[in-house]
Amino acid sequence: MPTPTSLTQALVARFAGRRDAPALVPLDTSGESGAAVTYGELDLRARALAVRLAGHGAAGRQVMLALDTGPSFAEALLGCLYAGAVAVPVPPPAVSRAAAERTAAIVAEAAVHLVLTEAAHAPDVSRQLAQAGRGGVACLAVDGGALAADRAGIERVAAEWRMPAIGGDDLALIQYTSGSTAAPRGVMVSHANLLATMTALRDALGTDAGSRIGGWLPFHHDLGLVGELLHPLWLGATVVLMPPRLFLARPGRWLKAIDRYDVTHVAAPDSAYARCVREVTDEELAALDLSRLQRAVDAAEPVGADNLRAFTERFAAAGLRPGTLTPGYGLAEATLLVSVGRGDGPAAVRGVQDAALCPSGATRQQVVACGPAGGAEVRVVDPRTSAELPDGAIGELWVRGPAVARGYWARPIETAEAFGNATTTGEGGFLRTGDLGAVHDGEVYVTGRIKDVLLVAGRSLHPQEIERQLPHCGTQFASAAVFGVGEANRLLAVVQEVRAIGRGRDELADLATRVRGVLAEEFGAIPDAVLLVRPGTVRRTTSGKVRRSEMRELFLRGELRPLYEELEEPVRALSAARIPRQARERVPA
Repeated sequence: MPTPTSLTQALVARFAGRRDAPALVPLDTSGESGAAVTYGELDLRARALAVRLAGHGAAGRQVMLALDTGPSFAEALLGCLYAGAVAVPVPPPAVSRAAAERTAAIVAEAAVHLVLTEAAHAPDVSRQLAQAGRGGVACLAVDGGALAADRAGIERVAAEWRMPAIGGDDLALIQYTSGSTAAPRGVMVSHANLLATMTALRDALGTDAGSRIGGWLPFHHDLGLVGELLHPLWLGATVVLMPPRLFLARPGRWLKAIDRYDVTHVAAPDSAYARCVREVTDEELAALDLSRLQRAVDAAEPVGADNLRAFTERFAAAGLRPGTLTPGYGLAEATLLVSVGRGDGPAAVRGVQDAALCPSGATRQQVVACGPAGGAEVRVVDPRTSAELPDGAIGELWVRGPAVARGYWARPIETAEAFGNATTTGEGGFLRTGDLGAVHDGEVYVTGRIKDVLLVAGRSLHPQEIERQLPHCGTQFASAAVFGVGEANRLLAVVQEVRAIGRGRDELADLATRVRGVLAEEFGAIPDAVLLVRPGTVRRTTSGKVRRSEMRELFLRGELRPLYEELEEPVRALSAARIPRQARERVPA
């Protein structure tokens, strides 16, 4: 059999040999399963949908997918691949106002030709299209009308399908980034990029057709789409489809589903594992058996050594073995995977030198190894000079390899800045990730984002480290956002969620003092602004990353409504015209 040159060819070949095997096991928000979808059924529906899409002239054009995490999304994605269309996943309607605004921007930028959704969402999607000035774009419900014909009708339509004339260089997806540090950008992912990633994931994680891969991350997120849907389908494995609300409502349900449905591989952001440690009860823990779980990848944001240790220790009683929780690192521009731990024991934790960013007084950070690069080359480069840095030094992570995408859709300037870069030694073809990290003994360590690093009093501070530490101040503290404002972002601001129902002004002042104490004692920093806010105020991406750039803008525009705040004079002068007078309070430090 010829080697597939497109992901479509690879999937069709795989499905042909697994027709009666379960492809999808859908769960509801309580963790109960619906009827499994076989590979034969999924292939049939994908072919029929592809014929319909071809009739709408979708081949080679952008098709937006606005569906819930479930079998209909898988059918829609495969229909696009089978039609030679370019899939553009977005959140389903009504997720949030921010998600709706993001979708409207994507519709306009990505030149969407057609939208696939579900009947329940079709009115909202049509309204979003009209509001974005694209009311003429057709909106098709994959679970209604001609697309939901009887079995005989589906078979008649599917029989008309022919393999599209596509190859490795053709686009398969436009994967929009989370927008945690900038406006979302559409990464152009080719079939060759996806094939390279599939092989790298298999080699790194030891997955095969017998794996059962499940997760709750939405499919408009690259880790959910590529890692938890496309990869198991490429393998011929079983996808246990978990709706995001399964985890968000109660983390214990996610772990229970892993146990109940014999899931072998999962992935989630670091904050999700931390939440499991905090919220899974002793009673829930006693009923869990996680001994069949082979790999749980901790990715999508910098990994905390304390979280790794706490999760492993907490769930050892449920049969979780050391090394199952494995740090990983990747990004949409590299089609998901850059590196992942080997899973043969606890991840290494080392101190790395921050000489690239703070040469006058370099500090050391304790960071977690995210394993060796998988199918990619990684260099650590001084972001100012493009010179490679020595082993163990922190700099910008540069990546190259067959999984690195070609650039951003409709953004030539940003594409030129990020892709195809060369070091001072003349090595070219590198993606500038914008991430800070180090390589030591062949393992990749990630410390944060360049745009997030704050230079305060001559020291470089990584906000995610502060955000990770603050919730340990007491049970009153929830999420936090730490960012810089003012000239060169040198003024340090902390927005801290507190559970403050019934608390008076003096008690809130005590909580603010506690925040200041943590920054002074643990990080040697004095914040210029401390805002205590209600839980739910801190904005996050779908994978749990704090949207610091958005929080900064909300603060500067006066759109945060603090329960209590302390502003030093430089910040007060910066924000006086923007923050409503009734929201201001100041207690001398």
